[in-house]
Amino acid sequence: MSKFDIIVLGSGPGGYVTAIRASQLGFKTAIIEKESLGGVCLNWGCIPTKALLKSAQVFEYLKHAEDYGLSAKDVDHDFGAVVKRSRGVAEGMSKGVQFLMKKNKIEVINGFGKVKPGKKVEVKAENGETTEYSADNIIIATGARSRELPSLPQDGKKVIGYREAMSLEKQPKKMIVVGSGAIGMEFAYFYHSMGTEVTVVEYMPNIVPVEDEDISKQLERSFKKAGVKIKTSAEVTKVDTSGDGVKATVKTQKGEEVLEADIVLSAVGIKTNIENIGLEDVGIATDRDKVLVNDYYQTNIPGYFAIGDITPGQALAHVASAEGILCVEKLAGMHVEPLDYGNIPGCTYCIPEVASIGLTEKAAKEKGYDLKIGKFPFSASGKAKAAGTPDGFVKVIFDAKYGEWLGCHMIGVGVTDMIAEAVVARKLETTGHEVLKAVHPHPTMSEAVMEAVADAYDEVIHL
Repeated sequence: MSKFDIIVLGSGPGGYVTAIRASQLGFKTAIIEKESLGGVCLNWGCIPTKALLKSAQVFEYLKHAEDYGLSAKDVDHDFGAVVKRSRGVAEGMSKGVQFLMKKNKIEVINGFGKVKPGKKVEVKAENGETTEYSADNIIIATGARSRELPSLPQDGKKVIGYREAMSLEKQPKKMIVVGSGAIGMEFAYFYHSMGTEVTVVEYMPNIVPVEDEDISKQLERSFKKAGVKIKTSAEVTKVDTSGDGVKATVKTQKGEEVLEADIVLSAVGIKTNIENIGLEDVGIATDRDKVLVNDYYQTNIPGYFAIGDITPGQALAHVASAEGILCVEKLAGMHVEPLDYGNIPGCTYCIPEVASIGLTEKAAKEKGYDLKIGKFPFSASGKAKAAGTPDGFVKVIFDAKYGEWLGCHMIGVGVTDMIAEAVVARKLETTGHEVLKAVHPHPTMSEAVMEAVADAYDEVIHL
């Protein structure tokens, strides 16, 4: 039996990052993966979707070349080639993780891993053979998959999840996207830009329901202006796949209607991969589909840890990576502080992009804060106007009493690259006045952050 200091189960952005940090800290480390290194994020999620979205954005630019004084005639797209490019990007990134495993002397074990009592893991290879490994510490990072609703069973052909959505052989003429979180809105943007007729169905009153209401309303306006149909406070109660396409019965406040499409994409959240991995055999406690852990990701059974989507924190790649690093640094005896889940950025990569950190205006008011709120539209930004991307704004929320930066919410092109300023500032407990006195470069999109803060303190120049 092979013995390790740490075995990591799952090689997504939680697992492989954890393994690398463990190796850097001197632990003899192994990682177990049943499919491709990099997990869903690198192979079927974050990375390949961004490749698809970039193709869509370039196609949009070409279609609107005249807006920039340019001419591009007979602009068209090859859907198969767009998908192929996306797969190529994903494969390249996965090979990069393979290189990192070798560089850090991490043993990669291919197969389906199952934790066992006594700090052991049983791995079943593709040929059915099983091998047992042991470690002083086992870190479970098995991630999640597309959640299925009883009213919306996925068949992988007409009713699909995100995995099938990024590798369809043929572009659908009509698509219904159920759910308007990050996954739903990104695919809605991609397929609409490629020429598919898209309808988004959202159960809540606003799309991207976790975002500030001002952001939700702006994104809905932008999508409707582009030609995407959006139905909020709506629910798909059943689907009929017996014909050539799909007939979806949608219940709204006005009553029921039947929508017809080639494909329905179910983007209603995720389901954790905690079944059949031995949790019950070991006695690891779970609650509501999540593994219960302490501030340093220790489960109720000594020597067994869990990170990423299977734990109660936000199901985001950067959260999983941060949790894994913190977990192994604690094991190494380093001084670490628990992760601040109130300072985790969220990003949606459709166009316009959405990025946010901290409290929404509604949440801040519910907590009883006296607020200073500032807003700066990109229509007043020289850089945004010059780039031809004036849609959107930056909204900042401060506590009027102490100047604490409570929340920052952005919508516009490139804002997912801008949100880190607010993340770092909040981590350092920066006040609004300090942001104002930090000189921002001109002309940039990032000036909008400073201008929004200035607006909150009645010092805005360009409004």
